[in-house]
Amino acid sequence: MSQFTSIIFFKFKKNKFWAFKQMAFSNKHLYNNSGLIFHKHLGTGSGSGFSLWPDFSTYAILTVWSSEKFYSDFLNNNNWLKKYISKSSSTRTLILNPYFTKGLWDGVNPFENNLDKNILKKKVVVITRAKIRFSKLIQFWLSVPKASRAILKSKGVLFYKGIGELPFIHQATLSIWRNEFDINQFAYAKKDHSDIIKKTRNNNWYGEDMFTRFYLISDSENLS
Repeated sequence: MSQFTSIIFFKFKKNKFWAFKQMAFSNKHLYNNSGLIFHKHLGTGSGSGFSLWPDFSTYAILTVWSSEKFYSDFLNNNNWLKKYISKSSSTRTLILNPYFTKGLWDGVNPFENNLDKNILKKKVVVITRAKIRFSKLIQFWLSVPKASRAILKSKGVLFYKGIGELPFIHQATLSIWRNEFDINQFAYAKKDHSDIIKKTRNNNWYGEDMFTRFYLISDSENLS
């Protein structure tokens, strides 16, 4: 693969207020890195899936690079990132290769489609992202508990976390699945999920949305 995508989750036992403040200042430390195609500094929801309540102990940085070399340079040379890691208690890094994507994130879709014939043998990561229309916020949030229960009860889901840029309005989820078959069973055979998808379309909940599936290339955790 030429394009290189990563998402790093940072856990904080201490320095939580410092980590929270970085949401306002991170763009200047991320924006000018060579080879960087796309980046998002994301907060997370408490518990699993979408949540009205932020998780002030967990943040994530999603980056897309034109090659792995630029990602390595970022890890080794970006002083802000080094400080961010040192202040966290642990990190979890997912390296991803997108193979199906549709929709937009802030007017662009930074992901390439790199389909692999061995798809059924790989773990799959799914990111769903939506900008919720202000007039639809109540409808959306009333449907959230049912959506979260549906995915958590599904066979083959290994991890599920709500992520987002702006509480209540700019929301996303990241989930890890055992394989492509399991995510397809959830997406197309689960009535609860299909009912929610119909609601989003019929009621025009989203001003913008994006759906992307990735192969999980690697998943590593480190203590700071």
